[in-house]
Amino acid sequence: MSAKLYPKIVIIGGGTGLPVLLRGLKQYAVDITAIVTVADDGGSSGRLRDELDIPPPGDIRNVLAALSDVEPLIVELFQHRFENGNGLSGHSVGNLILAAMTSITGDFVKAIREMSKVLNVRGKVLPAANKSVVLHAEMEDGTIVSGESKIPYSGKKIKKVFLTPEQIEPLEEALHEIRCADLIVIGPGSLYTSILPNLLVPKIGQEVCGAKAKKIYICNVMTQAGETLHYTASDHVKALYDHMECAFLDMILVNSGHIPKDIQQRYAEELSEPVKEDVEKLEELGLTVIREHIVSYEDRVIRHDTKKVAALLVSLLKTR
Repeated sequence: MSAKLYPKIVIIGGGTGLPVLLRGLKQYAVDITAIVTVADDGGSSGRLRDELDIPPPGDIRNVLAALSDVEPLIVELFQHRFENGNGLSGHSVGNLILAAMTSITGDFVKAIREMSKVLNVRGKVLPAANKSVVLHAEMEDGTIVSGESKIPYSGKKIKKVFLTPEQIEPLEEALHEIRCADLIVIGPGSLYTSILPNLLVPKIGQEVCGAKAKKIYICNVMTQAGETLHYTASDHVKALYDHMECAFLDMILVNSGHIPKDIQQRYAEELSEPVKEDVEKLEELGLTVIREHIVSYEDRVIRHDTKKVAALLVSLLKTR
């Protein structure tokens, strides 16, 4: 077997956080594998999932677009969402193409592989499973809420999340990538609805726990109403550990930069606040805490600064 040309980074997540990070990472000479959740059941993805009995394509579509190396207009076309039209309204072109490619190839993973060629994707994009999974949340009062899109709106505190069906097989390729990784990145993304649905797939969580690679968690900058209201950074880690039944992280990246008052006030209207970086508690959990100013404020929306975070992750590869 030939030696690896580039160091291998495996990133596990979904939602809006993962594509932001990947846009920065693809600028470096690294071998990227993104393992992406298939628990989405809302919007265009949910409709295609229900009507065509395929895994939801939305999160995969966003990751393919982020890693693509084609003319910007092609990416814009792939990401275009119809605003009207009977049956088309709300669908994105990329979701429809992935659905069509799944029909042509007979397999969702093959569809992703073919679209990766068309879009000249820098890296591998793998679903956490080759079929849809349903995410459920058990709330602190014992009630169960089913459906990824419904969980944040239940108005109750989450005790734990779990998947059905019980028999879910991950891709062998995904397990292999985790085993061979030089660095495993968890997040950024919604804790209960973007990150844990990957780690709860049987064998994926086990492989992550047992992997030799260093593992870093990119903590969210803001709390999320309906998921992580008033959570500190260590609360995020404890939730991961409780679900995984192993203390698998080596490092955590937290934002130390100031968030302007006017932006904080806007987020406060959505019951969202900056995640408190409780460094002592994180260190008690055995984590190396990396504190950096890692946020950008494009259109007054808080995002991880893709260039800064990507550079930091690549620097960790050099010191491994």
